[in-house]
Amino acid sequence: MGKDAVRILGVSGSPRKGGNTDALLDRAAISARSAGASMELVHLRDYVIQPCVGCEQCRKDLTCTRFYDGMHLLYPKIEQAKGLVLGSPTHHYNVTAWVKAFIDRLYPYYEFSRQRPGPWRSRLSGQGRVAVTFEVCEQCDPSESSFTLAALRKPLEALGYETLAEISVLGHFRKAAVREDPAALERVSSAMKRMAGEIGL
Repeated sequence: MGKDAVRILGVSGSPRKGGNTDALLDRAAISARSAGASMELVHLRDYVIQPCVGCEQCRKDLTCTRFYDGMHLLYPKIEQAKGLVLGSPTHHYNVTAWVKAFIDRLYPYYEFSRQRPGPWRSRLSGQGRVAVTFEVCEQCDPSESSFTLAALRKPLEALGYETLAEISVLGHFRKAAVREDPAALERVSSAMKRMAGEIGL
């Protein structure tokens, strides 16, 4: 399998350019590429993504037709990539607004029965998709990051991704300080080596 045949999409949900979330995503890309996988990085702050308004037109159209915005640039990347790396700093005990909008706008990948409530499935499931998620929190107490990792993991698993690693990086606020945290960098590197193996390298 050629290097370009395997694709990983790395998504940063941080509004701060060059911060700790970006630094961890950069390390993820270096590790993935060293294992022979191709990885593309996107930063949600560079995209205009409207929040989902629950119109549910996507149930019929199988894509978002309420808004034509940055998500329509990201949908093809998501579909082409078997691996997804999603990172967020902790904002008020949870993911950032950028990540929340991104996750909510993945709703078009669900298919529902006419019955309400009723059975549903994800069109991304059963495809061997895998994910690595990570959070960055200024505080050292794990309770201060609270819902962040669960808010990353649960929607991705519902969409059909197997979570290979959840990485919590605590005690960092200074810009890019995580570059001086070898333990955190190693956890990311190990997760990416596993991802490269899981998707066929």
